[in-house]
Amino acid sequence: MASIHRTTMTPTKLELLTGWLPGQSWYVGSGETPDLVKAGGFRLDDPEGEVGIEFMVVADTAGREPVAYLVPLGYRGAALEGVPGEALIGTSEHGVLGTRWIYDGAHDPVVLAQLRALLSGGAKPQQQSVSDTPDPTVVVHGTGPDQGADVRINRVLRPAEAEQGSSGRLVAGWTWPDGTAVRGEMAAVTPR
Repeated sequence: MASIHRTTMTPTKLELLTGWLPGQSWYVGSGETPDLVKAGGFRLDDPEGEVGIEFMVVADTAGREPVAYLVPLGYRGAALEGVPGEALIGTSEHGVLGTRWIYDGAHDPVVLAQLRALLSGGAKPQQQSVSDTPDPTVVVHGTGPDQGADVRINRVLRPAEAEQGSSGRLVAGWTWPDGTAVRGEMAAVTPR
């Protein structure tokens, strides 16, 4: 199980995401600099213990209405080879672990493998900010991907519980800046 360190990161995750998010094709901001707040998320464990895996929900409050984004993050102790340059969100100095390379998890093979394992019942979601503590609010509806399926990560989140009987959907919650708690689909199995 991953240990959550109570320490500093410089720059912070929100600072890195503020610079990175507007350059993404799925960003729906108004052209202003995002004003991000942490809104929720969860973690998964890397069986090898090498990669930190976090599914972070951030709310952008810069526009008229807040927008929630899901950003899967892979924290690594060295640069990841063979991924596109835009996969690197940035580097940060961790107060305990030193330099961390922070990647968009949609390009990190360990993050994607653990997401597939979660959807298939082979991984357990963990609380975002507490070590060794399962997160029962993260729910998988249906069955996970087989060899003929892909996993789609929903980057722009909308409140809605997965439909009854729908297969292979990951549902979790976040909190809007006004304190309203909502749930929505974060990832889903899709045919190739």
